Formats: sequence, C-alpha cells, structure tokens
Amino acid sequence: MENEIRFNTENDDSETERKILPLTEEECAFFLSREGPLASENELYEERPSQLALVRAVSKAFNEEKIAAFEAGTGVGKSFAYIIPALLWCARNRERVVISTGTINLQQQLYEKDIPLAKKITGLNVKSVLVKGRNNYVCLRRLSEAGKERDLFSDDTETLDSISEWAKTTPTGSISDLSFMPSDSVWSRVNSESDACMGGRCRFHEKCFVMKMRKEASEAPLLVVNHHLLFADIESRMSGIGYEDAAVLPPYSRIVFDEAHGMEESATSFFSSSVTKFRLTKQLNLLYRSGRGAKSGFLVQADTVVNGEETFLQEVSAMTEDVKENAALLDECARTVLDTSMSMRLHRGNLRKFSRVLDAMKKLKLSLDAFTSRVRDVFENNIAEDDKNIQSVWESKNIIRRLEDTSLLFASFLSMEEHDDMVFWCEKCRLPPKKAGDDFTVYVKFTQTPIDIAPLMNSGVFEPMKTVICTSATLRTSSSFAYWMRRTGVSFIEDERIICGDFASPFPYEKNVLFAVPNDAPFPESPYFQNYVEETLPRLIKASGGKTLVLFTSYDSLRNAAKNCALSLSREGIPLMKQGDDDRFRLMSRFKEEKESVLFATESFWEGVDVPGESLSQVIIVKLPFAVPNDPVFEARSEMVEKRGGSSFMELSVPRAVIKFRQGFERLMRRCDDRGDIVVLDRRIVEKQYGRIFTTSVPKTRRMYNPTDYIAGEIQKMFS
Repeated sequence: MENEIRFNTENDDSETERKILPLTEEECAFFLSREGPLASENELYEERPSQLALVRAVSKAFNEEKIAAFEAGTGVGKSFAYIIPALLWCARNRERVVISTGTINLQQQLYEKDIPLAKKITGLNVKSVLVKGRNNYVCLRRLSEAGKERDLFSDDTETLDSISEWAKTTPTGSISDLSFMPSDSVWSRVNSESDACMGGRCRFHEKCFVMKMRKEASEAPLLVVNHHLLFADIESRMSGIGYEDAAVLPPYSRIVFDEAHGMEESATSFFSSSVTKFRLTKQLNLLYRSGRGAKSGFLVQADTVVNGEETFLQEVSAMTEDVKENAALLDECARTVLDTSMSMRLHRGNLRKFSRVLDAMKKLKLSLDAFTSRVRDVFENNIAEDDKNIQSVWESKNIIRRLEDTSLLFASFLSMEEHDDMVFWCEKCRLPPKKAGDDFTVYVKFTQTPIDIAPLMNSGVFEPMKTVICTSATLRTSSSFAYWMRRTGVSFIEDERIICGDFASPFPYEKNVLFAVPNDAPFPESPYFQNYVEETLPRLIKASGGKTLVLFTSYDSLRNAAKNCALSLSREGIPLMKQGDDDRFRLMSRFKEEKESVLFATESFWEGVDVPGESLSQVIIVKLPFAVPNDPVFEARSEMVEKRGGSSFMELSVPRAVIKFRQGFERLMRRCDDRGDIVVLDRRIVEKQYGRIFTTSVPKTRRMYNPTDYIAGEIQKMFS
C-alpha cells in the first residue's frame, strides 16, 4: 500500500478552492463487484446489485455536491458503499470527509473493521482518525491536582491512584482504554473539559492527550465522529468561528451521516439544556463545602491568594447554603405540582399552576446570581494577575461559568412567553438507593428544548456544506422521504440540490419471514388488551421454542407481562430476561448465548439489537410505537402543527411511529439465512386506514391475519 495520505498542517490548503477531480461511478462500483478486490478476499462473496447502485449514487452526490437521502435496507452493505467513495474523494481531491454515526458501536466498527478493509481493497492508505469528545480523555493537569487534594476525593483515593498509574503508560488517554470503569463523579473531576482547559499556559500542554488527538485529526482527510460531537462542532461554527477554521473539529465541507434516522433526536438532545438540584449542588460542593470541622473546595484553596477580603469564605459559606436551600425548595415545589405525573410542560395555559415553582425559581436565580457575581468581583479585583492562573482559581472560574449558564436557563424559564421556539418542561427522575432496602430518591429535572431543529440543521449543516449524504435503513414512511426531510431541515433546500434513493434489502423476506397479526386480539384501548398480551405471549414463545424478542411501548406493560409469563415459560425451560434486570450489554450477551432465551424490552431495544442466527427467530411487537401524547416535547410540536391547520396525528404521530416500527421489524433479519416470524398484537395495523402506511413501509413477506391459535400453529410448523 502507498505511503499514508495526510494533510500537512503547517501548509494545509486542503479546504481551499481547487479544481475538483470527479469520481468515476463505475470505478467505485468495481471494488464491490464480483470481479473486484473485495470478492477476491472471500470465495463465498456475493455481489449485491443494491449495494452497487448505492455506491454509484454516493459517488454522484460527491461529484455534484448534493444533499442526499439514501435508504438502504438491512444487508445492502451501506458502510462500504459510502466509505469507498469517501476514501477516493479524500485521496483524489485532498478534501476532508467527516463520517458521523449515531452509536458508539457503529463508530468502532467503521474505524476498526470497515475502513481498514476498504483501504486494503482500494490500495488507498488515507489517514483516518476516530474522534471522540474531549470529556473521554483524562486531563493530566486536573489529575495531578486531584492527587494533591485528597480531602476533596477521600472516598475515591484508590480509583484516582489507579487512573494516575494508567495515565503514565496509556498512548491515548481515552477512558475506553481503562481496564475498569470509574464512577462518573471521579471521572468528571479528572477528565478534559473545554472551559477548564488552560491551553498553551498549561504545564502539561506538550503531553496533552486532547492536543495529540486534535493534531492527529488535523492531519487526517477522513474523520469518524458521532452525531453529538458533530453538532458540538456545528454549534461552535454557527456561534462565530465560521467554517474555514478549526473548531471542535478541523475544517471540512463534506459529511456522511449514517444512522440518519436519529439525526433529529440527536440534534434535539444536543441543543437542549437542563438542570437538577443535584447537578447544581455538585458544582457548589466543588467550590465550597464543610464538614467535621474542616472546609474544602476550590474557593478555600483560592482564598490563600485573595487580598483584603478576610470575610470572603464566611460569605461563600452563607451564600452557597442559601443557593442549596433555594434549589431544594424549587425541587419540592415542582414535585408537588407534578404529583402523580412523570413529566409536564410549562406553557401560557398553565402558568398559574406553576406560580409557586416559578417564584421559587426566581428566588434561586437571585441567590445564584448574587453568589457568582460576588466571586467574580473578588477574583477580578482581589487576586494578583500572577495568581489568576493557579489551579484553584482556574477551576473556580470554570465552575462559576457553569453556574452562570444555569442562571441563564432559569432566566429563559422565567421569560418563556418570549421564547416561542422553545419547549419548557420538567420531569421526575429517580436516584437509585445507596444501600439495599432504601427507597429511590425522586427529584425533578428542568429542561429547555428547541421545538423545531429543522431551521438549525438547515443553516448549520445543509446550507454551508458542499455535500451531505444521509443514510439509514429507515428514512421513509411508506414510499416517501417527506417526513424525515421536513423534521431534519432538508426540505428547506432547493429541489435541484436534493437526491433521494431507496436501495432494497437483498435478504429473502418473502421466503424466510412470516408477518402475522391476530384478528381476535382486543384493540389496545380495550381493558382486556393487557390480559390478552399476557395469555398470548407464552403461546407464541413456546411455539417458536423461545428465541424471541418482545418489544413493548410501556415499561408497566412489560413488567406485568414478565411477572405473569415467567412461571409458564420456566416450565418449558425457556429463560426470561427483561430490560432493567442488568445493563444492556450483558443482557444482549446472555440473549445471544442462551439460544432458547426470551428478552422483554422497550424503548432503546427497538433499534441497535443485532442478533444474527437462531438466537433471535421471533419478534413480537405488542403495540404500534406511537409517542405518548402527553410527552412535553411531542405535545408542543403537535400543537405547532395544529396551529397551522395540519393534522398532528398524520404529520407527526404516524410517521414517527412508522420509522420506529420499521426499526423493530428489522431486528429479525440480520443476515441472508436468518428466518422466523414477526407478530404484531396490535390489529390497528390492519383495521385502521393508517395501518397501510405501516404495512407498506416494510419488506414483502408471507402475511397472515388469522386467529391467535392458528398463527401459533403456523409458527410451530416453521420451527418443527
């Protein structure tokens, strides 16, 4: 393979205007054809026409600077279909390409497996770098200072010592390279953070792991990132840095979004802001806390260089206590208003109901502002210039900035009527008990969320970039990309700049999959539906011999079903696991290894479950995955649609549910020889007019709308 292709950072004109050398679509397709080098790597290789069509379409999008939406069904091999054109583009045009994924698993797979193989078959040794957020890296300065301040970390001394030893030999400084997983409280005190970074003034600057990673990234034509990190970079550029210089990432103008069905959710999460009393108290405790007759915290250490303010620490003690009391009052008021509800939106129609909450928030904001203002005043006027860069002062300023951001969030809540583009809401959260037998601690999180991220995505991503390729197995509802394009901002782009394509799965769904709906099931709104679910699940699971993933939309329904099905299944020797029994990774490992096992799951397990082979032979979808109507963000977005005269059910509820349904549906077929059945217990998919949108959005299969007993019998025949 040729010498590594990289950018010379001292004279990097990689993103400047130059004559573009277009890709040849057939050349890109050749690498994946039956005559190509990938086929020669595997004597059982089968050429996939849909993959060849996709690689040609991606090449066209690069050449013509398009915004592309490409849906590629399971088994198409979309990763190679965009990696190969990306490598060729980087090599030929010396332009950077960023590949962004929704999950860490795909990020790792691309970087560790797919890209190295693509380099091998193309013969292009293009430098590629996996870029993680800086909070994944240990900060040597903060780690060094933490070692000196054991009064702050007395409970975590052993963990800190282990991290210190590891930091001496690790080549990356990334938490993923640690042989153990430190607690969030420990890692957050020693990891790298942008607002705590001293840059060139830091004595560890030359050894800094983040600086090493950024230098590597600046030399690399191909970067692999996740959506959250990409949005952090986009936000920096939109805030004034621009698109020509380095921000969180080095400059680029071409992006590939994989798992693009999750773009709206990822962007919504990134551009949201939230606060809880525990998060606020944690920051205050890092600044000042007292106990057992001793004082500790960064302000206590900084006080040694404060001039002429003998009562400073006394004021700090009183002010932090005042803030904590007001935070506790706000939390108590919010829990009272929420009562039995798990979440609630604040809006013009219910401000009277939240009057005590908003009064408490205003009181908290005033006490917080008084505290941060006083500390800033002392730091500006009573600390010598030479002392302003010492560790304790620097860390204190960092925390004060965060507290000021929290105050700004409170200000937005208090003036919410001026922010029609935001959703303001609160929700109950639970903190696990510290010891067995104790109750969960319930507290409230306050969140501000953009009501519509489409304008942000348009102005930050689609307009300024030359090429944006968005791909996923599930972008369409029925045969249309309209919903996804509207929600992500693609619909703002002029039509001639957009190309769309549907590349069908090569898997034999019609031959290998039975799609069944019981016609004797009660409708989900019936009081008898849960009983039906609990009676039917064991029959279907026994018919398939276990090997079943059951997807719920409600954790209460899941828990009750698991409780009432466990005994019946155990008599048949079928182990039952449920979400919440263990962490996701261990649950999935057990489900794969114990072939007859059954997994009851909800929410996050509708996607990302990859269990090829016999261990997953049946998927049961209990209900169509419609969003909960009183979800605060969904409620606000629905209101926005209704105000302009649209139907929130048909424009939001149905398309969103269809995409999630398709994700669940596609858990079954993960390779060409997989076979089994998918049963939907919700007969609205057949009986209701909108059900056709669901059924026409999934691959053609053998289909059945019969009584439950008949379906169970047919499933048993499949596996006998």
